[in-house]
Amino acid sequence: MKRTVLEELYKWKEQKQHKPLIIRGARQTGKTWLMREFGKQKFAETVYINFENEPGLKYLFKQDYNTTRIITTIELYNGKKIDPANTLLIFDEIQSAEGGITSLKYFCEDAPQYYIIAAGSLLGITLHQHTSFPVGKVTFLDLQPLTFSEFLIANGKELLLEAMQEQKWETISTFHLELINLLKTYFFVGGMPEVVQKWIDTNDFFEVRNTQYDILRSYQADFSKHAPKEQIPRLNIMVWDSLPAQLSKENKKFIYGIIREGARAKDFELAIMWLINCGLVSKSNRISTPHLPLKAYQDMQVFKLYMVDVGLLGALSGLDTKTIIDNQSIFTEFKGAMTEQFIMQELLPLKNEYIGYWTNERSTAEVDFVIQKKGNIIPIEVKAGENLKSKSFTLFCNKYQPSIAIKTSLLPYNSSDNTIKNIPLYGLSCFINNYE
Repeated sequence: MKRTVLEELYKWKEQKQHKPLIIRGARQTGKTWLMREFGKQKFAETVYINFENEPGLKYLFKQDYNTTRIITTIELYNGKKIDPANTLLIFDEIQSAEGGITSLKYFCEDAPQYYIIAAGSLLGITLHQHTSFPVGKVTFLDLQPLTFSEFLIANGKELLLEAMQEQKWETISTFHLELINLLKTYFFVGGMPEVVQKWIDTNDFFEVRNTQYDILRSYQADFSKHAPKEQIPRLNIMVWDSLPAQLSKENKKFIYGIIREGARAKDFELAIMWLINCGLVSKSNRISTPHLPLKAYQDMQVFKLYMVDVGLLGALSGLDTKTIIDNQSIFTEFKGAMTEQFIMQELLPLKNEYIGYWTNERSTAEVDFVIQKKGNIIPIEVKAGENLKSKSFTLFCNKYQPSIAIKTSLLPYNSSDNTIKNIPLYGLSCFINNYE
């Protein structure tokens, strides 16, 4: 399996003054595999420590942050000397070692010659609770599930992907139906590495769904084990389980009343923040006016929540396997919730400066996504089918005159308008990634 984020790790290794690297991401997005694979490809030796499974090293940093002592202890534990120029040190589940995150500051300052990557399945929670976080002393890398591009590679479709990356839309149109079918499969399978591997190995949708259920159960176990006790019912039963219903509304903004009659924001803010911090959901805030910078115009009280993965959303929703067979119904299920989830999932790894959505003051008009990229504001209208008519999108474009606007749907590429580009769903991330 190939992860394009490996390119970011290669660049990190080549930096003359590299800081310790922290990989953030939800459980089972492939952080451990990524770190080990990077070590295998680019280093003569890899020293891997999982602090959750190594009780003898859990207190490695408690005595002090003397990097010489720490390295010597690891060498004795590992049974061999560490050559800093040719060894990758992996600190997995670093939040399980008291002082582990803080120690990265001292490696940055006192022992910058070591290549250190840290990760943890609930690292986001720890980072927001920790009082001695090494601000400015570490580099961050966010890991998402496999994108559709990576899914194409996993299915042996590298040439199709290359054509999309090179924007050869006329050539791609010949393979439009094949790409739509691959996209349907991705909507069901999603991008969790274990699930994608199960699909590659078996081509069995029932096996895929069972693996997704296993992942969902592991998340629920995390709620019970790691979340504040008073937040567990709100996390598990109310917020998490309500996500399919929230996304299936015509107006997909998060409504507390769907969770429980009379529910208020203050009752559920902590539960939502917990899910965001551990990477299980992402938030898109309403933008009142699409001016630069978008963040200055966001409404913190009005937002949408998206799950970590489109395949897991289908599993949590109980989406039937027959949707794969039934023409294009998987794109329109739950009022297009699956399609909108897919777009959010595609946008997150692209290093956009901001992702939000727009409505007018009366909420009578809405544009699904508004992103800020390279100093430009780009509205994106998402269509689950092939009907591209949208009064809201037209209103937005007429009022704010964006330099580029995107409609994405099941139709092939069309750019007859200089401003409005009609991009097929399967090619959206490639188009935006190449946008200058």
